Amino acid sequence: MTEERPLRADARRNREAILKAARHIFAKHGSQAQIDDVAKRAKVGVGTVYRHFPTKEALFEALARDKFERLAGLADTAMGIEDPWEGIVFFLKEAAALQAADRTLSEVFRDHGDFMVDTAQSCGLSELGDRLVQRAQDAGVLRDDIRGTDLGLISCSLAGVPPVWSWERMLDIALDGLRPADRLTDLAG
Repeated sequence: MTEERPLRADARRNREAILKAARHIFAKHGSQAQIDDVAKRAKVGVGTVYRHFPTKEALFEALARDKFERLAGLADTAMGIEDPWEGIVFFLKEAAALQAADRTLSEVFRDHGDFMVDTAQSCGLSELGDRLVQRAQDAGVLRDDIRGTDLGLISCSLAGVPPVWSWERMLDIALDGLRPADRLTDLAG
């Protein structure tokens, strides 16, 4: 196995500019976005984009990795919240907000998501999600049949809620469904 050398400062700046531009272009145009548009927005040549990301899928993967690393950071923060239920609520609200802010990019990931499971695992997100869930289940505040991957599916599905409706309201409904039956409040009373 060969060790990856760190990028020179100018190459690192170009890579960051490409990712920032790609995030914007894919959020605006979805899967139909063109690499030429990414290069133009990043103010680099198309060849520079392809040097860093040989295919559009490689660019999707890099964007996914960035998003999953941010989600893993949120899960890590949630693990630091003393109350396990509040940790779950924090993670889902922040993750859903991140997804909702970037709906089209979330759709691109959904449509080209073969690499998503591996990327989530390599970023530590899967393990953190499992730990977050297990901690809440051990405290008796989360249904026993929930898995860490369910948290990701919930936050991703909220990104699909049309903007005319409130993803926050849908999240509140989902959170009620995550509680164990003996912890549900009597909404009818």
